Amino acid sequence: MTLYIGLMSGTSMDGIDGVLVDLDGSAPRGVPRLLSHAHIALPAALGDELLALNSPGPDELRRSALAANALARLQAEVVVHLLKTARTEAEDVRAIGAHGQTVRHRPGEFDRTGFTIQLNNGALLAEACGIDVVCDFRTRDVAAGGQGAPLVPAFHEAVFGDHAARAVLNLGGIANLTLMASGDAPLRGFDCGPGNALMDHWCRTHLGAAFDDDGRWAASGRPDPALLAILLGDAYFAKPPPKSTGRDLFNAEWLANALCGMASPPSPTDVQATLMELTARGAIDALRTHAGGTRELLVCGGGALNGALMARLAALWPGLAVAATDTAGLPALQVEATAFAWLAHQFCERACGNLPAVTGASGPRILGALYPA
Repeated sequence: MTLYIGLMSGTSMDGIDGVLVDLDGSAPRGVPRLLSHAHIALPAALGDELLALNSPGPDELRRSALAANALARLQAEVVVHLLKTARTEAEDVRAIGAHGQTVRHRPGEFDRTGFTIQLNNGALLAEACGIDVVCDFRTRDVAAGGQGAPLVPAFHEAVFGDHAARAVLNLGGIANLTLMASGDAPLRGFDCGPGNALMDHWCRTHLGAAFDDDGRWAASGRPDPALLAILLGDAYFAKPPPKSTGRDLFNAEWLANALCGMASPPSPTDVQATLMELTARGAIDALRTHAGGTRELLVCGGGALNGALMARLAALWPGLAVAATDTAGLPALQVEATAFAWLAHQFCERACGNLPAVTGASGPRILGALYPA
């Protein structure tokens, strides 16, 4: 066995997911063997601070460093749970792949290189766990002229790529698509718009809830055509790939500006319905445009548990088989964490982790930085 741990905290900022997987020491093909899975919710104060750090504010350097420390300590707790559940010792794990928490993502901007920032403290995590830590996966791709995101398409292809007419939709805070290679066309992938981030924000604001359970609140309303047209009119949706985005664009202020421009804003319930429609339309419209021959859509991330959203995806493209990645052997909530275990494996094998056709980088690159145990 060759064991790796993957840790993921996504743009939904609901917690840290971790997996312990066996990647058998070779370039992995097919679904990795899962030994254990753990999830720890972000403490409210840490979640609020990470969300606040997505926008300019006072004393950002100190606050960012302390938030990274707190995140690393929480990641270490996840690692302890993983090892205990699998009855595995730290010395049996080759490396931890730790994504960290994205708080800014502006590739290609300002000085033509731009930046992407994932708060993390790989040194502290290595000290706490006694395991090699691989982190900072995105910046090498950005340095090579790429978007630094999405990085999961290479992993999607490795585990789900046995069907050319298949696509994978990751519905985290931001939604991204992986379009499997077909004929002479290479594998492609890109961020297609908001995932759960705006819906979760609207729920917290109006219901005091972390998310819309199974999409019930959204399903009780009706999408507002005028608001939907304003939101879908954002230039990002028409921009050709390679492209990536995040809370730098799709955030509370973006939504508030759209609502302020309306003579008669819809009710909160209908806004939630509109936001769910925006997520579904953003994904399906992009899929039709860039992979019209798709017959199967596998969905992962928290959005796969939203029954109303899953139903809407299917309704927007009759004949398209829409299902969670569970049906292909990997539970929807474990896909991204497993992807970063896989990326750690790629680094340790000195194999490339990016796909230039996806990110726009000038070539394949080994991704990550190592903090030895």
